[in-house]
Amino acid sequence: MNNTQKNTSWKHRLHEIIYEADTRAGKLFDVVLLIAILASILLVMLESVESFDAKYHNFLNISEWIITILFSIEYILRIISIKKPLKYIFSFYGIIDLLSTIPKYLSLFFIGSHHLAALRALRLLRIFRILKLARYIGASNRLLLALRASKAKISVFLFFVMILCVILGTVMYMVEGAENGFTSIPRSVYWAIVTLTTVGYGDIAPHTPLGQFIASIIMILGYAIIAIPTGIVSSEITKNTDNKIHTNTQACKNCAAENHKDGAQFCYNCGSKLN
Repeated sequence: MNNTQKNTSWKHRLHEIIYEADTRAGKLFDVVLLIAILASILLVMLESVESFDAKYHNFLNISEWIITILFSIEYILRIISIKKPLKYIFSFYGIIDLLSTIPKYLSLFFIGSHHLAALRALRLLRIFRILKLARYIGASNRLLLALRASKAKISVFLFFVMILCVILGTVMYMVEGAENGFTSIPRSVYWAIVTLTTVGYGDIAPHTPLGQFIASIIMILGYAIIAIPTGIVSSEITKNTDNKIHTNTQACKNCAAENHKDGAQFCYNCGSKLN
């Protein structure tokens, strides 16, 4: 076996372990990775507790550095094991992996930035692929497809809501005035948004009978407005309920594409042969 074949075989084995969960080694790697992610999140949370941090600061700091270094090595190995590294680097998981690794390094220059390591929680999304929770994989895929299909309708709806909030805010500014807390149109628009979404902080409230009547109408209108995007997305999800759920965990060693169909032999994205 020449050097080229050895190099290819080594990268192939590394890719199989890191990117796929169908083998025993791949499953073990992913489970250990999930445990490390959970441990790192727990460390960040404990460090935010002043009494605990004061007592175990050195232990927490050293532990975070160890996990960060391990994540850095893993990130580099992921890049090495595929033929087109940029595909992974700019993919969703690639960006998440990078963002979950750099906070500790940034803490050397910016105090407190290491708390951003809590972003590592996003890496737990891999559990759906690792444990083959097909029901949830299919549900998430259908939800994404539904959101994409309904983005035009939702955009138009949100634009209409923005216009409505500006109009209602302006009306309340004219009705209530600065003496009742509506000191400007932008502040009144803020009140309209808070009221229309049924959040109701209570930092601004109408005092006049007419203002209270308008506020009541906006509150009731808010329930109807909340239901509209839900109906739009639900309609699109219904259209995709017949889509088959796939549990294939293979990732293409050439372009890192995932979500292949069960039994697929070639990558749907670049055509490379799968393991």
